[in-house]
Amino acid sequence: MPDRRQILRSFGAAAAGSLLSGALTRFAAAAESSGERIKIGQIGVGHAHASKLAGYRASADYEVVGIVEPDAELRAQAERDETFRGLPWMTRDELLNISGLQAVLVETRVVDLLDNAEACVAAGKHVHLDKPAGESLDQYRRLLANAERQKLLVQMGYMYRYNPGVILLRDLLAQGWLGEPFEVHAVMSKVIAPESRRGLAEYPGGIMFELGCHITDLVIGVLGAPANVSGYKQHAAQVDDALADNMLAVLEYPRALATVKSSALEVEGFARRHLVVCGTEGTVHLQPLDDPAAKVAFSKPRGDYKAGYQDVTFGKFTRYVADAADMAAVIRGAKKSDFSYEHDLTVQKTLLTACGPTLG
Repeated sequence: MPDRRQILRSFGAAAAGSLLSGALTRFAAAAESSGERIKIGQIGVGHAHASKLAGYRASADYEVVGIVEPDAELRAQAERDETFRGLPWMTRDELLNISGLQAVLVETRVVDLLDNAEACVAAGKHVHLDKPAGESLDQYRRLLANAERQKLLVQMGYMYRYNPGVILLRDLLAQGWLGEPFEVHAVMSKVIAPESRRGLAEYPGGIMFELGCHITDLVIGVLGAPANVSGYKQHAAQVDDALADNMLAVLEYPRALATVKSSALEVEGFARRHLVVCGTEGTVHLQPLDDPAAKVAFSKPRGDYKAGYQDVTFGKFTRYVADAADMAAVIRGAKKSDFSYEHDLTVQKTLLTACGPTLG
């Protein structure tokens, strides 16, 4: 895992002003490697983000002790992938019974995520659970309740949580420099090829379930639980499948409105992925999210910032590096999780409501 200086460089802290630099310094200090390496394993290679294991294998914080994949075809594919080469393959029971195992990455197909995460928590292990958190809210609620009883971390794999632009936004909100948020917009889209659409069409939640979960997490982080959620979906492509590929959610609050938009059709969708938060004293516009840049506006000078709009730039953002460092810090007791069980349950409840009545 990168050391403190490397974490700061990966966020481009120097370019973002003293407020963000201070926030990242605090984060990196908590995430520094210390003590014995954490024994971790992975269940599944069927998730689109399963290759994040490479970061854990390269980390000074972790010792990757094994991997599980019962599907013969998926395992054969993974054995040819450098990410997994040389790791011992085993059953789930064998992994969970390794002496000293502390944490498990759950990277199965979405349909199998919750069953495997529940088995890990029942065995007393911390979990990194990839997204979305399954189709059953009751099962997810049970999983989180069991983890909370045992004081175990269930870290969700929402990939923008430690995006430097999002960290900046959180710090500005905490300082009160944006005033009271009244308007939030979030968009996450891309063009999905026909062969990939077929797999996604198996889930009635459509593209909101697949992509919109990441930005739903961000909106809930800003505004909390909504008073009401309205979801809209359609099949807009000239493709013979059942994928809901054009979706919108409207989240209502007593003094705010938020929209979450996701499609499987947008040309150059990565470039337009964005999060906009408007408050009574300022606005933050993050775009694009994957290679973050920000425009911020304030009603009056704030710290190093002037009144009006200004640009904030960051260095290259690598997904999951900071998530892994943060997980290590939480497991070692150096800090508490930044995301409560209640937050994660609210995200999932909101997501499933936005996706439609066939889920939850």
